Amino acid sequence: MRKISGSLALLVVVFGLLPLSYAMEGINPVPVPLPVPGQIPFSSKGDAISAEDAAKFIGQEKTVNGKVASAHYAAIVNGKPTFLYLDKSFPNQVLTILVWGSDRSKFEKPPEIFYTGKEIYVTGMIQSYQGRPEIIVKDPAQIKMK
Repeated sequence: MRKISGSLALLVVVFGLLPLSYAMEGINPVPVPLPVPGQIPFSSKGDAISAEDAAKFIGQEKTVNGKVASAHYAAIVNGKPTFLYLDKSFPNQVLTILVWGSDRSKFEKPPEIFYTGKEIYVTGMIQSYQGRPEIIVKDPAQIKMK
């Protein structure tokens, strides 16, 4: 390792010129993409857990994989929720995906029609609602199809 002069080392430490020190060492730092405000990160499909395993991860943000067995848009219910039920139809669903009415307009097509019968990957915080795992989707970017 090369020695860095005192004043240059001070600049590196004080002003955070770490890339400069990497350049001096001949090491190229790997750029890390910064999150775009409002953008929801999507984990890689390789990191996905099954809908069946979602209950083990309550309180954690995960990507969950499952097939939309049934769906329902409750247009007359307060909040106008859309429910996507993974792996088994309601009331035996393994995991519920919830899209509130205020977020429905963000989807190009009605979620209950577009995703039914399709295998999806959903990224979000896994919560428990009435003893069953649930993910609330606020942005279509949280859902990817296989």
